[in-house]
Amino acid sequence: MTTVVKWTGSGMAFDAIASTGHQVRMDAAPDVGGANTGPRPMEMVLMGLGGCTGIDVVMMLQKMDQNVHDVQIEIQSERADEIPKVFTKIHVHFKVIGTALNAKKVQRAVDLSAEKYCSVSKMLEKSAQMSHDFEIIEA
Repeated sequence: MTTVVKWTGSGMAFDAIASTGHQVRMDAAPDVGGANTGPRPMEMVLMGLGGCTGIDVVMMLQKMDQNVHDVQIEIQSERADEIPKVFTKIHVHFKVIGTALNAKKVQRAVDLSAEKYCSVSKMLEKSAQMSHDFEIIEA
């Protein structure tokens, strides 16, 4: 896997291009020379966590024959006060929307993603206290 990150030549904006050809812009806040044209790099880390664990949970629930209509992942984090300002706490909250969902199966999918399958989660747990929970919303 290869990613190229290239400065746009303006302010603090950088374009990241993945080996798959997908592209995303990152930028800094205006108070440090950015123009707010994209998410901050640390926000991208949390977005990656959400995408990684979300894919796991949806795949597992589908394999468990659960009638999932939507999954929303809300991530709250805290960072260290000193540089490097790494994440120290991350809480992942899943909203699983569907019909007649089995709570034990949802719990199992969330736990397996956090404890075994989500590579991003496993990396972040080296520096941050990770926690997760879920709620089921009947569609």
